[in-house]
Amino acid sequence: MTAATVTALEATFTAPVTSFRNPLYSGVQVGLPCPPPSTVGGMLAAAAGGWHNVLETFQFAMAFHAQGQGVDLETYHPLDARGRPTTPLPKDREFLAFTTLTVWITDQPERWRSILRRPTWPLRLGRSQDLVGLQLDTIELTRRPGTQRGALVEDRPGTAGTALRLPTAIRLDRARTVWGTFRYDATGKVTASVPGSYSTPTGQAVALLPPAHPATAET
Repeated sequence: MTAATVTALEATFTAPVTSFRNPLYSGVQVGLPCPPPSTVGGMLAAAAGGWHNVLETFQFAMAFHAQGQGVDLETYHPLDARGRPTTPLPKDREFLAFTTLTVWITDQPERWRSILRRPTWPLRLGRSQDLVGLQLDTIELTRRPGTQRGALVEDRPGTAGTALRLPTAIRLDRARTVWGTFRYDATGKVTASVPGSYSTPTGQAVALLPPAHPATAET
């Protein structure tokens, strides 16, 4: 590592099927085109054994791509106004197929390599049954802006893609959620340079997202 580079863990998660419900819609199952930061942060925290094993300032960057999408039926178990179970209902569920999530970690990369090699809880992305495959690599990031492509980035001047309102951090008791506005392009073909980002050896932008730790949702 030199002054112009930083060492990062590049974790690539793959899954044949994933599904991310948009929490802004109530009573219907509307899917998101990529996982929210809170979902990815939760998966990493589960691998570490819980949020108490994660620094409150911990940040990561991510990119996502799905080769296809579709709709199937899934049985839901709704609760009434008092929280009691009601009659199960079949509902349409939007899903993404043959997905790849890439996460970059620059803070204690070797510690996170050990965590992900032997996770405390199984690595799941989206629903509890959506287990993932994993590949780990150590790479050098250059301290210059990269191209956006399929990265999820904060909505700032110069970024492109669809604007998404996504949960960033959720309090442990789920009483409060921190939201952020992000940009994401499902095609992964955005060539815009992301201000303030790092760059991989292939030119991919690595833009650190706001901390997903529940402590950030306390105030």
